[in-house]
Amino acid sequence: MKDARDIIKRPVITEASTDVMVDKKYTFEVDPRANKTQIKLAVEEIFDVKVANVNTMNYKGKFKRFGRHSGYTARRKKAVVQLTPESKELDFFEGV
Repeated sequence: MKDARDIIKRPVITEASTDVMVDKKYTFEVDPRANKTQIKLAVEEIFDVKVANVNTMNYKGKFKRFGRHSGYTARRKKAVVQLTPESKELDFFEGV
């Protein structure tokens, strides 16, 4: 199995994702090859919490052109992780 920090790339901080943090739902960008079980175990290992539910979304790369050069941006995967009610909240803004 991969290291937990290879599976969880970074938290996604947007208006929509900060609105659902009240319900203990946190959004992360994850490795596109990771499955829900691996994501759950990685979040539990890194943040020392219990995960109740994991929802994932796959995004295809967008077609981009720059002059005569063209290609696709990198594909990505996003996971919304819901914690159990007795779990502590995650602090992304510590020290701000």
